[in-house]
Amino acid sequence: MGKRVLISVIIPTYNRVGFIVDALKSVLDNFDDIEVIVVDDGSTDNTRNTVLSFYDKRIRYIYQVNKGVSAARNRGISEARGEFLAFLDSDDYWLKGKLEKQINLLKETKTLWSHTDEIWIRNGLKINKHKKHEKKEGRIYVDSLPMCIVSPSSVVIHKSIFEKVGLFDESLMVAEDYDMWLRISSIYDISLVKENLTVKRGGHRGQLSNSLAIDMYRVRALKKAIRYENLSAYERDLTLFYLVKKAEILKNGFYKHDKAIVAEYYEGFIKKYKSMYISKINFL
Repeated sequence: MGKRVLISVIIPTYNRVGFIVDALKSVLDNFDDIEVIVVDDGSTDNTRNTVLSFYDKRIRYIYQVNKGVSAARNRGISEARGEFLAFLDSDDYWLKGKLEKQINLLKETKTLWSHTDEIWIRNGLKINKHKKHEKKEGRIYVDSLPMCIVSPSSVVIHKSIFEKVGLFDESLMVAEDYDMWLRISSIYDISLVKENLTVKRGGHRGQLSNSLAIDMYRVRALKKAIRYENLSAYERDLTLFYLVKKAEILKNGFYKHDKAIVAEYYEGFIKKYKSMYISKINFL
């Protein structure tokens, strides 16, 4: 085991050679007491040579056969020597001072994970966010149910959290971050640096978040969530509410695309989970 560091920055990547230089520069210029773990998830472009061309002892390059982003993040977690872990998708980058401000806030608030406000860029143009995308702090479990409100590229997390909640679910092709943040936010409060310190770039080909099946994976995550021990009765019922709501979207979508067998499965699914309410939240 090598020298301990304060923060291990984990960068999963797959064929993102056109972006990863910006990501690495933004990390290396951000904070001193770090190691940078680039987990190359089977790239077939020039990622390896590009990463190694930095000649920086803080960078550790790991190659693995393509297994998906969750497996890549999990490999980084298992290799990390830092007290805190930070994730950065290789098509995103950070602005100056991000890590220092988050570490200071974690110490000040005595929280174990934090995130930042973000700038969103799609196809090279800055886009405006809606009210529903507003970042929250404290106990954000309920706010996290409708959609993923924490960006992986914005978080800093104490490593002990993963010992408590487990690693990313490698069976989820998408919505793996949604699943993880539900697990963590059911136990731990989050702190927020209210500055745009994370830049998220989207719209390019092959981005995982473009999957049309995302609600199928969110349903799987919500099925797990209703069993969380730290939920109040209200939080559990609200989890059921969103589980049923997303299942209804899937049911209607499968009927629309003439896939009646799958749609009928979700009809039975909806009936089963609607019967499990405790506090009788009105289903809208």
